[in-house]
Amino acid sequence: MATAIAFLVLVPVVVAVGIFPALFALALARVIRKFGAPALFLAPALWAALEWARLGIAGQLWNAIGYSQAYQPVLIQPARWGGVYLVGFLIVFVNAALAFVFLRRTFRSSLASAAAIVLTAIVIFAAWRAPESLSVVTQPEAVVVAVQSNVPMDLVKPVEDMKKLATRHFEMSEIALRNVPNDAAARLVVWPESPMNFGYGGDGLLRERLANFATTHNTSILINSQEVAPNDGIYNSALLINQAGSLVTQYDKIRLLPFGEYVPLPQWLPGAGLIRGIVGDFTPGTSYRLMPVGNLRAGVFICIESAYPSIARSFTDQGADMLINISNDGYLGPTAVMRQHLANAVFRAVENDRPVLRVTNTGITALITPAGAVRNATESFKPDVRIWGLTRRQSDKTFYVAHGDLFAGGCAVLSLLVFGLSFFKAQARET
Repeated sequence: MATAIAFLVLVPVVVAVGIFPALFALALARVIRKFGAPALFLAPALWAALEWARLGIAGQLWNAIGYSQAYQPVLIQPARWGGVYLVGFLIVFVNAALAFVFLRRTFRSSLASAAAIVLTAIVIFAAWRAPESLSVVTQPEAVVVAVQSNVPMDLVKPVEDMKKLATRHFEMSEIALRNVPNDAAARLVVWPESPMNFGYGGDGLLRERLANFATTHNTSILINSQEVAPNDGIYNSALLINQAGSLVTQYDKIRLLPFGEYVPLPQWLPGAGLIRGIVGDFTPGTSYRLMPVGNLRAGVFICIESAYPSIARSFTDQGADMLINISNDGYLGPTAVMRQHLANAVFRAVENDRPVLRVTNTGITALITPAGAVRNATESFKPDVRIWGLTRRQSDKTFYVAHGDLFAGGCAVLSLLVFGLSFFKAQARET
């Protein structure tokens, strides 16, 4: 987008999302004014409820406060029970306890705050488990080759350059497969989401080349592709080509990137059509489809879908043994946002108790254990390859997979109840 248009789009979005912490401050001030300093302990429930509302209403939960602990595996284990919302709740709970001491400065308030902090520690300890090291797998059921191709974002797309970039994917895959035994139970090459815009369905030469590669190297291949959707639309899809060279599964991205893959503005709004023409307009998918990898089943989600807990949860609920996140983070540049994006995938691993294989175009590519430990992370903006051996873990569904956002919903009910009572008490005093 032109800079002027980009700012016009940015400002209202920031203002809209900023409403939620403003509502938190308003509600907390209200209940403290009515019930006194002890009402500070409602802060964690209010915060969790409004983060949940932010995702549901604004479709955005980037940098929820719980994500700040993504790289501290011990502290994020409660996500198996209440998702990122429970981890955020605990953070605010500890801070509320400290604030309560500073406000009251009495022995009783100190005891109450100490009890709150001890309770938080008990919850974390109850959920804690040592991060696994998946590198010890000696006889894996599947071997995955993750290709970080590092395709530049400022790709000018002449035919010659596209051919070179496609060849890069094939060559990196072939070299990596030389280190994978031919008798491996299942071999899977994963290519990331990419600005190259593969078009498997409309490119006969690509289909033939992929089929030959799959049969020659006895491997399945997972690629990102733009595929035809109804009403002249386009899907952002993940396609699995099996060892026989046939397309066996297609997953169409369900949650699209606002102002990147669609424009979340009504048609009647002045200028909406202009922005839509600049950005593009993809069609969202509608169904979750597991992909077979030997005896294992994988749930594949694309790019920003890692920021939506319901996507990974739906795949796990259907029986996914592992989760694969293919992404193109090149547009983020060398910024902290790349690690923020990875933080989302870390929580999806813990919430679902499944390994997450994150395969990106420009980094950060990594294997995330079910306990949330990040392994074998790549450097950004460099071509690289990772090889991971995986086997099925005997693991039941976590409480979060079975019950979803029950904890966040409970926080919302509690918050509404107490907030409503604050008005009821005021009215009772007046009468």
